[in-house]
Amino acid sequence: MLQAGALVNRRIALFFAATAALAACSPEYVVRAGVEEARILSRRQPIADVIARPDTDAETRRRLELFLQARTFAEHELGLDTGESFTTYSWVDSDTLLMVVSAARKDRFEAHTWWFPIVGNVPYKGYFNFDEAWKEAEALERKGFDTHVRPSGAFSTLGWFNDPVLNTVLRYSDVSLANTVIHELLHNTMFVPSRVSFNESFANFVGDRGAIEFFCRRDGNDARTCRLATDAWADNLLFGRFIEELVARLDDLYERNDLSTEEKVRLREPIFAAARERFANEIRPALRTTSFRGFESEPLNNATLIATRLYYDRLDLFEAAYVYNGHDLRRTIEWVRATVSAGEGDPFNLLSSALQR
Repeated sequence: MLQAGALVNRRIALFFAATAALAACSPEYVVRAGVEEARILSRRQPIADVIARPDTDAETRRRLELFLQARTFAEHELGLDTGESFTTYSWVDSDTLLMVVSAARKDRFEAHTWWFPIVGNVPYKGYFNFDEAWKEAEALERKGFDTHVRPSGAFSTLGWFNDPVLNTVLRYSDVSLANTVIHELLHNTMFVPSRVSFNESFANFVGDRGAIEFFCRRDGNDARTCRLATDAWADNLLFGRFIEELVARLDDLYERNDLSTEEKVRLREPIFAAARERFANEIRPALRTTSFRGFESEPLNNATLIATRLYYDRLDLFEAAYVYNGHDLRRTIEWVRATVSAGEGDPFNLLSSALQR
């Protein structure tokens, strides 16, 4: 065990040393990330062992079994690259694993980005130290950026390490659990550098559609889990369209050359107010699940919208690809991978062009 642990720690040290040498971030940040990742990995236990232990409570056992079933489905039915990810279980002490910081220009949809090896430019930065996350947001606000800080209970190392199932994730609903494992395994399978919006929205689509297929096949089309998974995807499509329409209205404002930055910032507030009102009167009554219920109370600015849109960007395009491929999710995943890898430029445009042929 000590030799295995030492090997893992050496691999972490090498990975984060390379990141420190190449990434546009502070050495302290990289060291802290490496320490926290090492702590998570050092606590890993095989899920099969946790399930078999007599002191494991029944609900934890059931949820871990569900996670493994969804993982097996993702591998064998969807063809996703599972590797050794999510075969182990690890405990973290906090209800929240890390805080994610985003920032953007106030007068246009231009995200502040950080560069990292492998993934390229990304419009967010995760902090295991929550105080550091808020300090980063405050520093960005002093520079004139909109900011957004949100909690996260899961992440993927894109197959670099044997990502464990965390206790924070086991608090999710059954549908969200299945969605999460499929979503994260899609990242293992396909990740386009510097195209975070495409990566996350595609993973969102595959996670939702994958959860539908998993539960409807396992439990039957009339089962509650099947209906909940189907409703969750319908809500995501509806919310995604709502966000796209809001962004389009703001883009019209930001593209005006006759307005100063201050005027654009002032004039966007009525647009935000109208969006909250529309959500309350039109979107919320049409939702089938409790998702997005907190939208009206969340602060609205360019950073929050960009961070949100990352997961709901042109979901209808992926749904169109699903229909194009005969409602076969595995074939859709393979088609998207082949289409994007065969071309250059914006992967959304590549898909759109392929669907029009």
